[in-house]
Amino acid sequence: MAVKKNEPQRKQYKFNINIKTIFIAVFVFLFIMYAYQSISTQVSKNLPEKPLTTVIAETKEGKVSKFDVFDNKVIVYYKNGQMAITYKETTDSLLTVLKDNNVNPNTVAMTIEDTSGSSGLVNFLSNFLPTILMVVFFVFLFRQAKGAQDSVFSFGQSKAKRFSKDMPKITFANVAGVDEAKKELEEVVDFLKRPEKYKKLGARTPKGVLLVGPAGCGKTLLAKAVAGEAGVPFFSIAGSEFMEMLVGIGAARVRDLFDTAKKSAPAIIFIDEIDAIGRARSVGMMPSHDEREQTLNQILVEMDGFAPSEQVVVIAATNRGDLLDPALLRPGRFDRRIVVDYPDVEGRKSIIKIHAKGKPFDNSVDWDKVAKRTVGFSGADLENMLNEAAIYAARQAKTTISMGDIEEAATKVKLGPEKKRLQSEGDRELTAYHEAGHAIVSHFLAHTDPVHRISIVSRGQALGYTLIPPAKDKLHETRTHLMEQIAVMMGGRAAEETVFGEVTTGAANDFDQATNIARAMVVEYGMSPLGPINFGPTMDITEWGKNYSDQSPISQEMMAKIDDQVKQILYTGYENAMKLVKDKRKVLDKVATALLKKEGLDQDEFEEIVGEKKPVARIPKVTLKK
Repeated sequence: MAVKKNEPQRKQYKFNINIKTIFIAVFVFLFIMYAYQSISTQVSKNLPEKPLTTVIAETKEGKVSKFDVFDNKVIVYYKNGQMAITYKETTDSLLTVLKDNNVNPNTVAMTIEDTSGSSGLVNFLSNFLPTILMVVFFVFLFRQAKGAQDSVFSFGQSKAKRFSKDMPKITFANVAGVDEAKKELEEVVDFLKRPEKYKKLGARTPKGVLLVGPAGCGKTLLAKAVAGEAGVPFFSIAGSEFMEMLVGIGAARVRDLFDTAKKSAPAIIFIDEIDAIGRARSVGMMPSHDEREQTLNQILVEMDGFAPSEQVVVIAATNRGDLLDPALLRPGRFDRRIVVDYPDVEGRKSIIKIHAKGKPFDNSVDWDKVAKRTVGFSGADLENMLNEAAIYAARQAKTTISMGDIEEAATKVKLGPEKKRLQSEGDRELTAYHEAGHAIVSHFLAHTDPVHRISIVSRGQALGYTLIPPAKDKLHETRTHLMEQIAVMMGGRAAEETVFGEVTTGAANDFDQATNIARAMVVEYGMSPLGPINFGPTMDITEWGKNYSDQSPISQEMMAKIDDQVKQILYTGYENAMKLVKDKRKVLDKVATALLKKEGLDQDEFEEIVGEKKPVARIPKVTLKK
């Protein structure tokens, strides 16, 4: 039937009725009926009860002014203001009763409330309500069971989040400090935007890109930037979201995710923290058919099953690339392996420039100095540093952020906030000499970095700290520099023993770091008389095909020699620190005294107290043979 143009179309309304609505409606109805029925009860609750014959006699005498009739209840209103209650037969009418007793009904006002219908309904509900509620309860149980069954079957569906074009867009302009990684990923974007250009030359779309690097260096941000630049559907999921308590769910979700991405091609699948499911499959005595391995096997099959025409790129991120299965890393699955490392000084400048937008800074801020000061900071650390600087400035009611605010924020990011612990004078003096010992040893060694700041104010778990950040980005570590680092770490214990003739527990963390460096020198770097041998393993997993029950490749005799070499390196560092502390005892006392007065010294104040310049390291010249 055709609809006329001028005839208004009727709107169709949909009523969504569920069990919850029915329960609420029944409860409200019963409450209203109960309230209605209880009106007379509440009114007559405290009234005196009289026989009907007495009331009739009083009516004849003209004492009654009004009757209120509620079914078999009759409330009597007297002319003197009093009230009473009487009862009649339910089948009898009050008018008939009055006439039968020769009482003129016109002499008394009368109000009759007909509750027969409501009483019948209440009686009906009271008889059948238990049955109704039982039926509703079972319907509710069946619906819940059906929902649970549906949720069981939905376990196999992927939980990946899809980012569309309408969501906030992140591009390569929002990423800095990882230029090499950006260049590699720009080619992936170009593949997705203009695949014909590459197909003409027989090139195929890279199936997978693996981003490997420390936490906070921008791996997830790079993946989002690729999605923003390519303008294609972006499916994001964490490696742990594939796993559930049911067997086979991980593999089912992998299949569903890849099927959905293929239907939306060109598309990008981003798997964050892929090491949760991509670890090397177990061998030997360990079980080889657990849920994680089946999920990994399904990923291997899906990535290897891409046709050349399918424009689906898998981007994965992890900070434990050494744990991944070799079958996952081979070309044809992850064709590109991109290392996203800590930014260098130029990269830090670019990152700081991005995160500094929208924040007011005063003229004291030197961005070159900030970039050099933050060696070893990741992109996340730099963003957090500027945010903490803004918070610190706002706490002090400032309108701009100063260099001092940034310095405080950088220290807080690395060491934690200041703690004003109550310390005795003896504890403060011990801490002052301990930190002064670190600083003195570092200052008078040629290959160590300059002391940036010393403080006896507690931060984190430390009662004090000596901040010696790297002066520049280093690509190589020399044996001399590592030995001097160990000596610096021993400087605190050396100062305690020299000044107080006693040792404390304050150097425990120093020993831990020094021992790690010394063991790495012997085991990994070959910087000991044992020779250029790696006594590893340096990975957390066994090599491909190696059985867990195999014995260690290092003999007991060699392990004893390694321990002996580590001990010698640590003792040498301690002896060097003791010698410097004793030779510079007067300078040590000056620095400790200044720390007790001011609680903190920056680089300029420290060098002014010392009065001697730091020795200049000599770089050996190497002449290559022709």
